Amino acid sequence: MRITISEQRKYKVKNTKQAKSLVDEYLRHKKIDIGGFEFGLPEVHDRYHNWNVPIMKAKEVIGVISVNAYSGEINKELSTDSSFLEKRANKVIKEIKKTSNKKFEYIISNLNNTIVQGRAENVLDKLPEQSIDMIFTSPPYYNARKEYSEYETYEDYLDTMREIIRQCKRVLINGKFFIMNSSHVLVPRASRNESSTRIPVPFDLHQIFMEEGFEFIDDIIWQKPEGAGWASGRGRRFSADRNPLQYKAVPVTEYVMVYRKKPAPLIDNFIRKNPNPDIITKSKIEDDYERTNVWYISPARDKRHPAIFPNELAEKVIKYYSFVNDVILDPFGGIGTTAKSAATLGRRFYSIELNENYVKETLRDLNKKQNLLNNNYQYEFLDLSDELERPIKKSIRHVLSDIKKSGVDDQKIIDTLMGLNQHNDK
Repeated sequence: MRITISEQRKYKVKNTKQAKSLVDEYLRHKKIDIGGFEFGLPEVHDRYHNWNVPIMKAKEVIGVISVNAYSGEINKELSTDSSFLEKRANKVIKEIKKTSNKKFEYIISNLNNTIVQGRAENVLDKLPEQSIDMIFTSPPYYNARKEYSEYETYEDYLDTMREIIRQCKRVLINGKFFIMNSSHVLVPRASRNESSTRIPVPFDLHQIFMEEGFEFIDDIIWQKPEGAGWASGRGRRFSADRNPLQYKAVPVTEYVMVYRKKPAPLIDNFIRKNPNPDIITKSKIEDDYERTNVWYISPARDKRHPAIFPNELAEKVIKYYSFVNDVILDPFGGIGTTAKSAATLGRRFYSIELNENYVKETLRDLNKKQNLLNNNYQYEFLDLSDELERPIKKSIRHVLSDIKKSGVDDQKIIDTLMGLNQHNDK
């Protein structure tokens, strides 16, 4: 007869059923007001010898109650506070009410394959609401290379990214996915007397996604071969001298951050209620899929563009987060990696790019691909590059910064604001 780990360790709480029963008794005795709830799968935390029992409301984990495996007592220090359980339960209920009042509608976009030359902010403004099934993009680097240095400050860069993320949310179908590939940016030092600066771009972009009402789903790590990181120059000084404080890790990873647009209906709705069941069958993913959030993919190089992501990365993302015939948007199209990958996988594409040369290369590649695939798909090309730049909505902090740059001192700004306030009070 097989002896369980719980029996070997002489636990009083030997199985998940006992752990759930103890937590249920505790919640009812404490009269914690979270309404109808369920238990997730309890697991033993070997370090503390506790059973961690997830508490779920409408299939969403709202907290964990920890049970001492030896004594059967509740470990309050390792458990979610009752007030947090109640707050989170109420929040889940509110979210359910928001979505339950709206009947699920399966939206099929009528957009055709399109390549647009123009600024993303302007083009997105013209797209119909909820007309995109999935977004995959890699935003321009912030001043990492001279050819990208179009932003006066990092705050200006983030303002632009926020506006584009906000516009993308408007055109993205509710519950569908926005995946962004980004990496920390190393700004080289200007002289030997200065240090280089590393800017955590993915973390700042994540904050924007959260503030704009997206649901965070996954952080996928794109890992490159070790040799790929040495090109940045980071770590060379330490490699030569080996002095403490000089250590800097050689970067070989980028982030592929996955977000979902709220309100987010159940994923099952997109599968069970698809009006074309054949599409679900055709979209099935083969056995050799990525099983962890670390993807080992070699970087791509193309003399036509200084920073492209590989086809393999784009194809994996598109396969995992969209169905056949879905419309895939890339607001920073580059030389069309996302568009070409979408076409290869039987998806439609909508690619936006400002650089005229990159657009020409995209069109050239698509024409070759059309002949290679021997299919009759068509695409439309729109040139919106002559349109005036759409003004970016800036925060008060950035507006004040711009005023200061124009030569107005702090006291003048304060006096003006005080005067406006007094005028409004009258």
